[in-house]
Amino acid sequence: MTDFFTMRPGETAAPLPPGPVLCTGTPRMRRIHRFFLWAYGEAPGLVRSVTAGDTARAAYVGEVLGNFDKVLHIHHEGEDLLLYPQLEQRAPACALHVAQMLEQHRQVTQRLEAIEPVRLRWMAAADEESGADLAARYEDLAAVLNVHLRREVTEVMPAADRVITEKEMDAAGQHGIDQLDKKFLVGYLGMVLAANPPADRKELFKEIPAPVRLAYRLFGRRLYRKQYATLFPGRPIPETL
Repeated sequence: MTDFFTMRPGETAAPLPPGPVLCTGTPRMRRIHRFFLWAYGEAPGLVRSVTAGDTARAAYVGEVLGNFDKVLHIHHEGEDLLLYPQLEQRAPACALHVAQMLEQHRQVTQRLEAIEPVRLRWMAAADEESGADLAARYEDLAAVLNVHLRREVTEVMPAADRVITEKEMDAAGQHGIDQLDKKFLVGYLGMVLAANPPADRKELFKEIPAPVRLAYRLFGRRLYRKQYATLFPGRPIPETL
């Protein structure tokens, strides 16, 4: 089975700057991108799982999808502020690839902004027309992400690993943690962990601040299992830490 993070024909990686590898950005990016691939692969089906008129389930599913959208937006915001300006400055030969990634971020933001009013309308009414529109919009977003999430890892991150320090990569990750409610973060951590293979789960968990790790062990795992069972009734709950 081919790994998702493999360059396709015609795709070319950014030139590698000279010098040693300074950070572990590539594997870290793979781990969070696996969550987005899973989340937006499931999003259209989650919308379609709601029976017309079932406003209670539409409200629940819509809130979860809105949280996915928020995490994605904050993730890209952190890269726009703390990754790409530094990469372009320190490795000018990567300018074209940086511009491509920023344009893909713009396309994602444009779609998220268009999704929000449809999602809110559907949450309130659970009508067939809004549901069909919302599911189609999430399918369109997933198609954009399936390109962007692969190309960012395969084309850009190897160069970033040469010019971004581990401390700076930590700061980019911390940007997302700082922007999110900690109770929310603890509940969703299980989904992020479950989207990764076992070895990556352990590495990802090490990157999480100690208080969040403790809270996850105390009650976050239960929140994850309850939420997953509610979203996907009857489906086996994926293993996590």
